[in-house]
Amino acid sequence: MASLAIETGHQEIHDLERNGHAEKAQWVLNAPEPPSLWQELTGSVRETVLPHARRFPTVKDKGSLSKTVISFLHAIFPIFCWCRNYKATNFKNDLLAGLTLASLCIPQSIGYATLAKLDPQYGLYTSVIPPLIYAVMGTSRDIAIGPVAVVSLLLSSMIPKLEDPEANPILYRNLVLTTTFFAGIFQAAFGLFRLGFLVDFLSHAAIVGFVAGAAIVIGLQQMKGLLGITHFTNKTDVISVMEAIWRAVHHSWNPHNFILGCSFLTFILITRFVGRRNRKLFWLPAIAPLISVVLSTLLVYLTRADKHGVMIIKHIKRGLNPSSVHQLQFNNPHIGEVAKIGLIVAVVALTEAIAVGRSFASIKGYHINGNQEMVAMGFMNILGSFTSCYVATGSFSRSAVNFSAGCETAMSNIVMAITVIISLELFTRLLYYTPIAILAAIILSALPGLVDLHEAYNIWKIDKLDFLACAGAFIGVLFASVEIGLLAAVTISFVKIIIISIRPGAEVLGRLPETDIFCDVDQYPMAAKNPQVLIIRVKSGLLCFANANFVKEKIMKLATEEEEGNLMNIDVSGITSLVELHKNLASSGMELAITNPKWQVIHKLRVANFVTKIGGRVFLTIGEAVDACLGAKMAAV
Repeated sequence: MASLAIETGHQEIHDLERNGHAEKAQWVLNAPEPPSLWQELTGSVRETVLPHARRFPTVKDKGSLSKTVISFLHAIFPIFCWCRNYKATNFKNDLLAGLTLASLCIPQSIGYATLAKLDPQYGLYTSVIPPLIYAVMGTSRDIAIGPVAVVSLLLSSMIPKLEDPEANPILYRNLVLTTTFFAGIFQAAFGLFRLGFLVDFLSHAAIVGFVAGAAIVIGLQQMKGLLGITHFTNKTDVISVMEAIWRAVHHSWNPHNFILGCSFLTFILITRFVGRRNRKLFWLPAIAPLISVVLSTLLVYLTRADKHGVMIIKHIKRGLNPSSVHQLQFNNPHIGEVAKIGLIVAVVALTEAIAVGRSFASIKGYHINGNQEMVAMGFMNILGSFTSCYVATGSFSRSAVNFSAGCETAMSNIVMAITVIISLELFTRLLYYTPIAILAAIILSALPGLVDLHEAYNIWKIDKLDFLACAGAFIGVLFASVEIGLLAAVTISFVKIIIISIRPGAEVLGRLPETDIFCDVDQYPMAAKNPQVLIIRVKSGLLCFANANFVKEKIMKLATEEEEGNLMNIDVSGITSLVELHKNLASSGMELAITNPKWQVIHKLRVANFVTKIGGRVFLTIGEAVDACLGAKMAAV
């Protein structure tokens, strides 16, 4: 009798456990339908445009409408958030940072405009409107907005294939402005529709290689200004540029330009070295380019060096940004190519800006909103294209100066823009005698920071495929063209993703001693495998047409020899492969069970009636699945 009571008690406990497992399985099976694609898209836009809307779900509550409007304004214009607590001490720091920033920005902007094959004033225009808009819409406190070397190179290497900047400079300028408009449209769309993952296809490793290759190409192209060469190649590959330099050295170069440029380049590099050795002198390398411009301009003016072959800027148009709406070329026969260039420039500019913003945000311990950054960059370039600006983005060198100068908020960008406005109104005539060799020296001085050998070595140590993308971008830019370099980097990144997606690994799981935790037995040798149950985890977030057959064969091989999936999503091909896998396992006397499938996965499996086909063997945890399988075997025995 006692034995019978014990057996009855064990049976009741077993029944309770089984009922508990069944109840938990119903939690998984009876989940509501996941949101549709349309709901996800509209929700994404709503979250981006009005991220705090959930706090105010209706307009019936008192004051909820005004709160919703305030939330909307805070989301679109972050300046309303930080300006409420803005103090005089903050402005003092931002004023110093903005003035320091302007002293570096003015000569650099002129130099980058010439690199983009535009008149010098367009670089100054680009340092006025975009920084003002970003200060209102951006979320980074430290980023400095304006023209940058890499974007200027992109424009000067791709647009001349559509229009010669020397033969028709007006049409070339109009195409640059149109490219800026399209770049802004793409950037704003990336942010509004949360398409930032497209930017991630240009990986960090690819950017390191691309920027390093671009820095070398830019440096070689500056030999035109440094040597005083009048005719130079429009190609960007290193071989063509070296050939042009070699021909010029034997015929038409001017030593006065070279001596002047090298002298001030040495001065700028020395001040940078001193500034790094002594942090209190951070302002010295920041104002060194401006000092170089002032001294070299005076030198040329007093000695009349322009009469002896020293090339000078000459006229810079005075005044604020003129309207350029009527200059946008939407009816141009090359509009498709212009849009493509706009997309490439948009991705590169966003990648650089977000990387710069995040690096300084992590140092100061605050968060930047990636989607809002894209929207801000997009709108500043759209409005910039209406006001004679070309593509602007975050500059690492100027942002570093802004950070070192002690900026508190984006107000430093406003101070910088106002300083540039004053310069455009009052000082452009004083730059008539500024030698072009000085602009080349200023650009050259900014290039060493773009070649990050230490980071390239780290990429090599961490991931060889990532290093291949880095090397592909570097070699492509250096020996082919900017587009080829970008294409090589993106292609290698895609190949890496495809390899990982279509041939996902699988790992056998075992239970850690005295726990309910299941881990990879290769990573945790102490994890014990159960000889009666094979637990496998597929290392892929998606079971789809590209990898379904490979995964099925992998599981069958492991099941017949000795290895398994935690899926984020599945498609029709994936379900078909699961059906075939179930049949193959059943014919071998084995059963298929599914553990804790994701929302979209279980919904699609229910719709396809797959849950019924496997006898409802869906469990909340791996432990419950193992216990249920073992219990079924014991009951059968």
